[in-house]
Amino acid sequence: MKVAIVHDWLTNYGGAETFVELWLRMYPEADIYTLVYDKKKMKGHFEGIKIYTSSLQKLPFATKIYTKLLKFMPKAFESFDLSGYDLVLCSSSSCAKGVIVPPHIPQVAYIHTPMRYAWDLYFDYRKRSGRLTQFFMDRWMPQIREWDYISAQRIDTVVANSYYIARRIKKFWNRDATVIYSPLNHRRFFPAEVPHHEDFYVAFSRLVPYKRVDLAISAVKGSGRKLVVIGSGSESDALKELASGDSNITFTGRVSDEVLRGYLQTCRALIFCAEEDFGLTPLETQACGRPVIAFGRGGATETVVDGKTGIFFSEQTVASVQEALERFETLDEQNAFDSKAIAEHAATFTEDRFRAEFAAIVEKTRQETAARK
Repeated sequence: MKVAIVHDWLTNYGGAETFVELWLRMYPEADIYTLVYDKKKMKGHFEGIKIYTSSLQKLPFATKIYTKLLKFMPKAFESFDLSGYDLVLCSSSSCAKGVIVPPHIPQVAYIHTPMRYAWDLYFDYRKRSGRLTQFFMDRWMPQIREWDYISAQRIDTVVANSYYIARRIKKFWNRDATVIYSPLNHRRFFPAEVPHHEDFYVAFSRLVPYKRVDLAISAVKGSGRKLVVIGSGSESDALKELASGDSNITFTGRVSDEVLRGYLQTCRALIFCAEEDFGLTPLETQACGRPVIAFGRGGATETVVDGKTGIFFSEQTVASVQEALERFETLDEQNAFDSKAIAEHAATFTEDRFRAEFAAIVEKTRQETAARK
């Protein structure tokens, strides 16, 4: 079976890219189609795989400015000729699901989220943008939304990574989605041989605005608590400025899997302030046997068990995070969080489960497509 995997872009290695690697383990002969590809940043990943990029790859600095090219993404993805494949799989949080697939070829789209900047986070993104960007957002976004809705109707089977995302898909696209939770890579994240923790918290994510790492920093700053911020991104400098003056807050930048695992295995807890689509980071922390202090909205509510594997705070405010820290520390001193039980909960999000559920969806879609012939 000849398989095409369509992914938004390959410019930084993160959760979405680990998901593509999972599909490649299921379909090792698959080809990849993507908007732009940064070979240097993907070093050690996707080597030996046929990767086809869009015409936007030819633009100067394309792998750096691609987020500014939203207006041109629909045409770029629709230009891919997928007529020679037996199955098309789309991994999408932007425009990848909008490829044009002939009616006799089954298309299954795994939706990490409908594009946030076009729908429910539009005003948040607009507020954080400069005047020139706001001008083009106002001018182009209605057309992008129209295309996003229309292209979603072409997909044969829509799969969501959480019930939270399934609700957003229904609201914005009026499509029903099957929920299949993303699996955890237990080869990368697992408990220490002798479970223990030290007296520091971790904030681990890409350092971009919607991750709200600023809340974790502000909640901890001046309290005497130690916080290790792991990751990089457009907000790095602003967050370091926010943390300045508190030597208990340290930044590591990007780190290796081994170093990251060490932090997650020995932290007191992860502070996770984003309204995330699925929330792989909280799950990775739990796989290392440590609890999570998370914002109580979004995918994290489906992976964290309140009072057992972590706790939730109700608002994305500094005061709410601070109150959660105090509540967590009270419970932690009462030994409410058992490392073994936390890791066992995370262990239910297995790759074998995902493979079985996804393979069943693919087969069902193939049979329905064949019946339409």
